[in-house]
Amino acid sequence: MSGEYRDFLELSYAELEDLNLAAKEQRKKRVAADVIQEERLKYLTDEKRIKAVTVVFSDLEGRLHTLDYDKKFLVKSYDNLTFDGSSIRGFTAQRESDLRLGIDWSAFYWTPADIFGPGKVIVFGEVIDKNGGTYSADLRGVLKAFAKEQYQKNGYTLNAANEIEGFLFEGVDAERTFHQTGKFEYVNQGGYYHSLPGDPLREFIDTTAEIQRAMGFENEKDHPEVAPSQFEINYSYGEVVAAADQIQLYKLICRQVATQMGMTASFLPKPVTGVNGSGMHTNISITKGGKNLFWDPKGQEKISAFAWKFVDRILTHGNDICLLLNASVNSYRRLDPHFEAPNQIKASATDRGSMVRIPIGNEKSARVEVRSVGPDANPYAVLLSCFKTGLEGDISKIKNLRQAERYLPDNIYTALDNFRNAEWTSTLLGEDVKARYADLKQASADRCPRLLGTIVKSSEVQFHHDVYNQLLWGQF
Repeated sequence: MSGEYRDFLELSYAELEDLNLAAKEQRKKRVAADVIQEERLKYLTDEKRIKAVTVVFSDLEGRLHTLDYDKKFLVKSYDNLTFDGSSIRGFTAQRESDLRLGIDWSAFYWTPADIFGPGKVIVFGEVIDKNGGTYSADLRGVLKAFAKEQYQKNGYTLNAANEIEGFLFEGVDAERTFHQTGKFEYVNQGGYYHSLPGDPLREFIDTTAEIQRAMGFENEKDHPEVAPSQFEINYSYGEVVAAADQIQLYKLICRQVATQMGMTASFLPKPVTGVNGSGMHTNISITKGGKNLFWDPKGQEKISAFAWKFVDRILTHGNDICLLLNASVNSYRRLDPHFEAPNQIKASATDRGSMVRIPIGNEKSARVEVRSVGPDANPYAVLLSCFKTGLEGDISKIKNLRQAERYLPDNIYTALDNFRNAEWTSTLLGEDVKARYADLKQASADRCPRLLGTIVKSSEVQFHHDVYNQLLWGQF
């Protein structure tokens, strides 16, 4: 049908950026939920060019699910949305399938029409249980409740910024056709910081960065990473739930752009043997009354005693929470010390093989960086694990905790055992959700080879079988 008969919303990137930054500022200032709800509903009612609202939410493993609601229907029925939870992995059983979907009106995004289609906006949903509370397996809701509790109880604002690495491969369905080709084809053979203007990787990075900017990400820098065809597009920190939402949007944007270019953006931690894998370095800080509680110019590495205790708790529980930070079989292929992998349970200002790094900072930027995180992990699980562990976990009495010779698991089975046996993970997630998550990861693990070994043998058959199984079952 000819476009001349349609009049759907299509805004310039500059207009999008203004709208998204204004919404982001409301979120930062904690404008009352009812005020934002009223404003958004009025906007949707008045803006006749919007045809649909895309409501997104994440399952227990972190996959993003989308539901497109007709705009007029949503405006009338936003408080009575239901869906079949038994169809979502990690959610309800078939006998108790119905769940309610709420709307987090503060997490509302205007999207570029050339990427997401004209006449659409995106908003994050909240999964609600039958009693009207936060559904225990919706880790976004659990994280949001934890962040709210910390603010109300202690005045803490939890901040995070994530450096998300990925690969760009030839072909639209490079992951789904992997079982036929047995390999991924690079679009660029350059390395760190090396991509000439106009080549496919640079074009992809530039386009993705433009979309992020339009959606209020407040970009910082972008560049090719160490491995061929690998990329990283950095943006500024945000309050913890907004930061986790941005991870989901980042990956969605990358996949959309890559598909339009006839390529595939992959967030498997180790899709190719013999080169560096992809990580999701997670930078964390806590502020109170606008003051960065991690900064101390006189402290060790110029961070505060409060920050060091935060680090000590993460190191204490490093093996307990490893399965939440490295959620797939393929994640443990990445934790190889030959490729700058952060598999040592220690803290360092310089050693990039450490689980926790202390970057150079100042009063504004002082933070701790949790490096042993895979980009295919559930971002809400990652940030809940880091913040709740750092604030409420135990501190081990072992000698030289910050530099002790301890290592993260090199396979998912060991990580599963650690996760199941840890008392802390029961506190973190609750027994029911912990068991559901472990069962999902067990099933994923059992579909792949148990051990790969430190050297990939000729033809890399086991590695290919591992990657294929993860792609087949959506473990990315």
